[in-house]
Amino acid sequence: MKLGLDITPDLVAAMAAEVKAGEKAVTAAMREAGAGLKTAWRGQITGAGLGRRLANSIRSQTYPRSGESLNAAALVWSKAPVIVSAHDTGPLIRSKDGFWLAIPTEAAGRGLRGAKLTPGEWERRRGLHLRFVYRRRGPSLLVADRARINTRGRAVASRSKTGRNQVTAPIFLLVPQVKLPKRLDLDRDADRAQAAIPGLIVAHWVEGRL
Repeated sequence: MKLGLDITPDLVAAMAAEVKAGEKAVTAAMREAGAGLKTAWRGQITGAGLGRRLANSIRSQTYPRSGESLNAAALVWSKAPVIVSAHDTGPLIRSKDGFWLAIPTEAAGRGLRGAKLTPGEWERRRGLHLRFVYRRRGPSLLVADRARINTRGRAVASRSKTGRNQVTAPIFLLVPQVKLPKRLDLDRDADRAQAAIPGLIVAHWVEGRL
């Protein structure tokens, strides 16, 4: 018995069309998976009370940037990776110098663009000196003497010559270390997105035939 194979132009065209359909399906699936993971991570961040600004740091990009490919991939990342990772892992934070971590109180206020102030920056901005107060129980303190609390609840220099309304205000809490609570679970959403990819590819492949 003699067998032969005749590849006709129609078969070649059909195979090429199938590859093209696969490229479209894989690329569309990765684009959908990446966008879905971005939305899920942003939802976690806002749901944890970390703010819309940090949530918007989550970005996604599908590769190739243009066209379709069977090797398409999606990348989801944060433009503030250190902050997001800290809330995702719940690390133990210690002072780099081995001394104290200075945690500002509400009376400390904020710096430019809402940034937290260091003790040195606070003294320069407010024109007041901070005094160390050691406590055996609870965190030690950096306090400002002869201060007053303004209408925004911030400690500022008092101009009173009689001492009226002057207070000693706690400005910083001093602790040796802080355990940041874990408020995010990014791996959970990433695993779900990855598990959904095969189904998305099939769905887009079938959709392309209709």
